[in-house]
Amino acid sequence: MKIAVVPPACGILIVLSSMEVTRMTAYDLMIKTNHHLLRGGELTDVQKSRIVKEFLAARSDGRTRAQFYNGVKYPGNTDASGGRMYPDFFIPPYGDGKKYQTVIPMSPQTHILSANAYELEILRLLHLFSPNHPAVQEMVRKTLARLKTTCYGYHDCAVGECFHSSLIALRFLAAVSDDRVWMRKLAAHFRNHFGDKKRHSGVLWYYWLCLLELPMEIAGPEILRHEGDILRQLGRGYIMNSEQEKALHPVLLCVIRDLMARLPNYAHLKDCQPYVSEKDGRLRFPLDCEVPLLCESRALA
Repeated sequence: MKIAVVPPACGILIVLSSMEVTRMTAYDLMIKTNHHLLRGGELTDVQKSRIVKEFLAARSDGRTRAQFYNGVKYPGNTDASGGRMYPDFFIPPYGDGKKYQTVIPMSPQTHILSANAYELEILRLLHLFSPNHPAVQEMVRKTLARLKTTCYGYHDCAVGECFHSSLIALRFLAAVSDDRVWMRKLAAHFRNHFGDKKRHSGVLWYYWLCLLELPMEIAGPEILRHEGDILRQLGRGYIMNSEQEKALHPVLLCVIRDLMARLPNYAHLKDCQPYVSEKDGRLRFPLDCEVPLLCESRALA
């Protein structure tokens, strides 16, 4: 027996109420909102407005920024060549040097990756939910200019987590910019250097997330290049023991399902849902499905 996992086709909506939103940190709100949307969830205009309000209230003040820049030994967030490597508007809490996880986990070891992911993902959601807000427009404009001064955002740096950070920049560009030359540049950078060394598995998954959101003229050839690997991942079973696995693994499967569904030969997959197998308790995807699975009383939240 197959147990469907919250199929959007069944009209199930994860509710982010005002009370729930205000209990979240900006980081938790960013992660949960991303995961909700990637699973096919919807948000009302009221919910979007509430999220925008919470994010805008989480902007960092000058003292917080200065403390962070000094802590990472980058005073003023400007180096001798004019590079501005760290966020200008949203500084993640700097308690004990903690590195915050990315939307698809890449387990950051540096603040270059962790802090930029924090800011760019928040700004991306602000742009999607309130693109005409003057403060949002100004932050996006200045951040695009900042990224052009960075090695990871514009100057093809493949060293350490600068390589990972280029994917954060690419996803941000796909949402807020129409500069396809820049997008192609970052996509080519990934293609040319991904195989240089062994990398965290989340790096490839994050690239696939970027391909889901990039213009098809850029993403199409890359999806075809990764077709075999993506189908193998769709055919796997994913452990669903811990709360973290239950939260993340449906997101991963929905991302690559929707990615493959961008190709005409796989368009039918868009309506197919992951399920938890009663045989082994793992999350699986019905690659042979023809129609959407129906909601069952035992569907997972």
